[in-house]
Amino acid sequence: MKVAILLLAALAAQSLAEPQIYLKEEFADGDAWESRWIESKHRSDYGKFRLHAGSFYGDSEKDKGIQTSQDAKFYARSIKFEQFNNEGQTLVIQFTVKHEQNIDCGGGYIKLFPSNLDQEDMSGKSPYYIMFGPDICGPETKKVHVIFSYKGENHLIKKDIRCKDDEYTHLYTLIVHSDNKYEVKIDNKKVESGTLEDDWDLLPPKTIKDPNAKKPEDWDDWEKINEPNHAQPEDWDKPNTIPDPNAKKPDDWDDVIYGEWDPPMIQNPEYKDEWQSHQINNPSFKGNWVHPEIDNPEYTPEINMYRYDNIGVLGLDLWQVKSGTIFDNFLITNDVKYAEEYGNQTWGITEAGERKMKEKQEKEKEQKEERTEKEEEVEKVDKHEDGGMDTHKYEL
Repeated sequence: MKVAILLLAALAAQSLAEPQIYLKEEFADGDAWESRWIESKHRSDYGKFRLHAGSFYGDSEKDKGIQTSQDAKFYARSIKFEQFNNEGQTLVIQFTVKHEQNIDCGGGYIKLFPSNLDQEDMSGKSPYYIMFGPDICGPETKKVHVIFSYKGENHLIKKDIRCKDDEYTHLYTLIVHSDNKYEVKIDNKKVESGTLEDDWDLLPPKTIKDPNAKKPEDWDDWEKINEPNHAQPEDWDKPNTIPDPNAKKPDDWDDVIYGEWDPPMIQNPEYKDEWQSHQINNPSFKGNWVHPEIDNPEYTPEINMYRYDNIGVLGLDLWQVKSGTIFDNFLITNDVKYAEEYGNQTWGITEAGERKMKEKQEKEKEQKEERTEKEEEVEKVDKHEDGGMDTHKYEL
């Protein structure tokens, strides 16, 4: 009996230790993805996704993902999975993004929705739990969005997390712990971390300025004052310019016609800059007055800021000016280590080959351009020589 109890306890512990995989999408089964990813009908002109590895890759099959294919379009497609809540556990959201089109303006983020989302009516107005991922628009906006919905309002992170803006595939990971701490990783390297309370305005501030406190009327916050015994000299205040003493009224000057003659002005050699009194330390200086704070009566600690119930849909709801972005390797789990290993087994295996292929293409392109330039130069020389011979022939 004792052995059986120990065995059951061991099995229960093993079950709890195993990572929970809520969503894993690698697009490894061809066109079957289209039945899993529901296209919204909220608009009739949404852009189309296609299954593609792009024009350069590390593996032509493993690197296939869904790619935006039409310029200047909204995109809206989502996938449903078995609903869950993250109470008491870590939530990890991870995926890869490749802006191989050298994107100028467009989103590369995901949204996590409640399970009751009407996928065929998903739009930018659909309430979501979390929005996470890169967003680029011109040189000013190159950020990683981390937006949490809390009590019906969407809250942006107060920190600036810069996203990757090159043409290669990058791995984005958001980790939300049950102790209300978070971490953002790019390419399996931590780029930001902190707490939900500190880095989002989810709760009112813990303290506020005391509304009944006022700066005392006799509070002296001037650190320096003019030296009382240092007075301006009586002969200091000379004008900046004076009439030229050497100037003479022209003999032909007619006051009736031209008016009264005024000599030209010159810089006054006796002019001195604006007088300033010597500064001394103010003996009455009390320092800068700091408004005292009190506990905010509106503040209540919240231990469940991290928690979301009925998580059940992941969606791509975005706008792109220039299409070509590839999304792949979606993962939602409760295990940080598993997510890191999965990232290494997907993005990590092919990213070096992808760069190598891109560099080879760039080198071949450069060589082709050089050959074209040389051929054009040879053609110009040949035409010039042929033209010269014809001219000589006609001259003869």
